[in-house]
Amino acid sequence: MISVCLATYNGSAFVAEQLRSVLTQLGANDEVVVSDDASSDDTLSIISGLADARIRVLQVSGKLGVVKNFERALMAARGDIIFLCDQDDVWLPCKVERCLAALAGCQLVVTDCIVVDGDLNPQSPSFFQMRKSGAGLLKNLWKNSYLGCCMAMRSDLLKAALPFPSNIAMHDWWIGLVAEMTGSVVFIDEQLSLYRRHGGNATPTGMRSTAPIIQQLIWRVEMVRNLLVHCFNFKR
Repeated sequence: MISVCLATYNGSAFVAEQLRSVLTQLGANDEVVVSDDASSDDTLSIISGLADARIRVLQVSGKLGVVKNFERALMAARGDIIFLCDQDDVWLPCKVERCLAALAGCQLVVTDCIVVDGDLNPQSPSFFQMRKSGAGLLKNLWKNSYLGCCMAMRSDLLKAALPFPSNIAMHDWWIGLVAEMTGSVVFIDEQLSLYRRHGGNATPTGMRSTAPIIQQLIWRVEMVRNLLVHCFNFKR
């Protein structure tokens, strides 16, 4: 069973297009777990209007933020294969098929994507090339190339990654580094989604961080500390 974990917040402009691109690649027994972070627009009514029984919506009265919103979706997932999904992208045909094939030999896969603007006009033909993406613990501690909307994993990885530590900078970075510590990772050099950057995205991944240098160093120190504690406890 596949679980697609989608975190939404005021995503009415693009969420229907994204969900249609996902649902066409899923089977009758698969699911899309939507964790909505108290949207104030028409996001939930648009999702409801798709009238697809495979979509399961989790609602919350107060805002959780991006990391905790994804955590809630992941903790509710029932599948043995988990995909992370953003509300404003588009999955290209064969994404699920390619990821399933790769996951036969690893715990986590990361696919390349085409970076586009709000109208899907190409801005960069390869996120991997733009970010110099690739596996490696030290490499990704220094410069994260784990892009959540391009990640799929076996559910046993979540036993090591969840619950998220309270002070991590971003969920996808954390999951990728946990996989580096406890399992195996494969980067698929194939563009399998359109990664939409439209100015209103919830996360700045792929762009130069605007956080002060000291904050970036604190994130990395805390990430190392959490990895050592989390993975040691998991392996006991």
